[in-house]
Amino acid sequence: MLSPRGRWNGLLGAFVAVAVGVTLVSLSTLLLASGLPQVPDRLTAAAVMVQSPVVSSPADPFPEPRPWSSRTAADLADRLAAIAGVTTAVPDRTFYIQVVTDGRPAPAMVHGHGWASSQLGTDRLAAGTPPRRDSEVVVDRATGLSPGSAVTLLTATGPAAYTVSGVVDGTGIYVTDAVAATMAPGVRAIGLVLRPDADVARVTEAARAVVGTEGRVLTGDARSAFEPREDARTRWIGTQILTAVATLAGFVSVFVVASTFAFNVTQRRRELGLLRAIGATPRQVRRMLYREAVVVGGAAALVGVVLGAALAPLVGDLLVDAGIEPATYQVRFLVWPVAASFAVGPVVALLGAASAARRAARVRPLEALRAAAVEPRPMTRARWISGALAAAGGLAGAVGTATTDDVQDGAALALYSAMALVVAAALLAPAFIAPLVWLLAWPFARGRGATGMLVRESVLTAARRTAGCAAPVLLTVGFAVMVSGMVQTSTEAYAARRFAAINAGSVVAPDNTPGLTDAVVAAVPGAALLPTTVYADGAEPLTALGVDPAAFAASRNRFAVVAGALTGLAGGDTVVVTQSVAERLGWRLGQTVPVTFADGRLTLLRVVAMVSNESAPGELLLPRAVVRAHDPSALTSAILVDAPVPLPPGSGARVVDVATYAAEVDSEEDRLVWVFTVLLIGVSAGYGAIAVANTLLMSAVNRQGDHRVLRLSGATGRQVAWAVAAEAALVVAIGALLGGAVAVIALLSIREGLSEQVNAPVDLVVPWPTMGAVVATCLVLAVVASVLPTRRTRLRSRE
Repeated sequence: MLSPRGRWNGLLGAFVAVAVGVTLVSLSTLLLASGLPQVPDRLTAAAVMVQSPVVSSPADPFPEPRPWSSRTAADLADRLAAIAGVTTAVPDRTFYIQVVTDGRPAPAMVHGHGWASSQLGTDRLAAGTPPRRDSEVVVDRATGLSPGSAVTLLTATGPAAYTVSGVVDGTGIYVTDAVAATMAPGVRAIGLVLRPDADVARVTEAARAVVGTEGRVLTGDARSAFEPREDARTRWIGTQILTAVATLAGFVSVFVVASTFAFNVTQRRRELGLLRAIGATPRQVRRMLYREAVVVGGAAALVGVVLGAALAPLVGDLLVDAGIEPATYQVRFLVWPVAASFAVGPVVALLGAASAARRAARVRPLEALRAAAVEPRPMTRARWISGALAAAGGLAGAVGTATTDDVQDGAALALYSAMALVVAAALLAPAFIAPLVWLLAWPFARGRGATGMLVRESVLTAARRTAGCAAPVLLTVGFAVMVSGMVQTSTEAYAARRFAAINAGSVVAPDNTPGLTDAVVAAVPGAALLPTTVYADGAEPLTALGVDPAAFAASRNRFAVVAGALTGLAGGDTVVVTQSVAERLGWRLGQTVPVTFADGRLTLLRVVAMVSNESAPGELLLPRAVVRAHDPSALTSAILVDAPVPLPPGSGARVVDVATYAAEVDSEEDRLVWVFTVLLIGVSAGYGAIAVANTLLMSAVNRQGDHRVLRLSGATGRQVAWAVAAEAALVVAIGALLGGAVAVIALLSIREGLSEQVNAPVDLVVPWPTMGAVVATCLVLAVVASVLPTRRTRLRSRE
């Protein structure tokens, strides 16, 4: 029977498991709840904002609203300015513009506005005057420029010479309103500056009456809808990452806590049998364990919530530095994440103790009288059924991962499949202990002495205890290898697809700019894509590319034309569409369709050809001149050339080989994905490693009686330590094999799913360095946690 010290060691182990789990959950939920969009600083002075019609797209989670034309925006602004309490209504225009310093574009600022938009925010002149001529500009004071300085600005057409008329104490670049209207004829926002005594609610209602169905009126925090698209995308990526981390943290917490409580109950089997022998009913035993779980879970939750709240600001700053959250991100201490995280402690403890309590209630009174600690039956019927159901769910998720062609669905299914398979492996582990032990203990059996036999028999006679000790290793190795392998496999697959799709010798790519200007395109002979967004029937946003069909087809794998001919793409009223767009919108060859461009103008286009979805990089193909006429701020994404070519200095362009371009085109997203990988591995492997040390330490402390028997039987202290270390290594090996099997199943399904997405065979990447590092860490922690208690035994034996 366990001593009081052994019982408290078990409860302390459960306390540590719950506390770490609640720390992870509270940390991730606080960070997740803080990830709300913010009102841009440059719009905070406008109490009421009017946004152009909102659209939705299944392909883009952040579609820009359909813009008003210049005429429509001016008319709407005049009507809004006539509302009582409104000082002025300012059409806010945003376009590409970039300061060139020391011959290179400064990457910090890439957006410009008309000077009138400065009234909507906090930017104020620190020196100089507003821009009055088309060649004048107001820049951020951080540029180091002063009024009267000459400066080169990059616009969509190329570099242009400007004179600094003034500097502001904010982060804006401002030109005259006339220049802004030519650079961004489409308008997506109108800001209302109110008088100090104006009633915001009344102005809002009056504005809604004026706008009607032509847009929506926003006030207060709702103005965060104007958050820059780049910040919104970064925040969305951060939300996805933190959601996955919170989900995994919750799963790992339940898994580790359940394993810890189950292990604790297994260690206390004879104690519970004694309670049954002196008259305790099964119900009383269950209540005792439930009370212990609630007390331990509540105390651990308090500690975990405090630790999570203390770590949240520090981790939030790290997320901003890593680019997972925008610069405006701030950790906010809200009530619901703290309350929910605190509730996780007792709930997870009860869930973890539930199964163990039911099993403990079935302990027979005679268990306390048994001298041997051999487990009567490691696998019960309920365990077989639960394990089989979890395995079936995991395999079903793996099949779903292998057959889906959606990236997000595939990643989610892979994670859930791995969770189910980890649970299945943990439940069914006792059934695999014997064959795995005979396989792994073979080197020990061939050696001299009784150590090998002792280790082997100790593990075999307590299969459930062994499975409980191996469970944290299984969790740690399984998730670390699966997540790392998934990222490496998908990154190489997408880069290979991009490389195979490009038929060129070199690529002219942006250098510290979001795209290439017309000046670069004119200086470089090659195939250039000019992307823009258009709106079908004025509602659905579509990705359109301005191309020169002849040059583009010569530098890229030819389009698979389904109907019509690419030669028909000429003039300002023709368009080539992909087959999926034609089917979704009901467009037919030769049909004239209405399309709204970035300047807000509705134009009729005639469908001259349809191409397969795989052969076109966009949804619509248009003549390049048409795109430029309607979108003066559009930038070319890249130029495909046969060989390296000279580039104009300060053009914001560079020449790279195809392999480098294919690897860099999504380099920022790949970097964020790797940050995501590190976080997931950190959560699973970090918590798992703590659980490994915790579980092995509990086991070693509770088995000090066995170690004393070995010493009394003639074993030296070193022999006992070697036997304990060998048993810990065997347990780690069992967990690593089971975790590796789970990871391989998940990775095979991920590979098949990627093959469906890229329409090509994908090589499976097994992250051997990650696996080696994780297994080595688990091995060191397990051996140290197991051997340390033997020192106490050795000291006592000397006494």
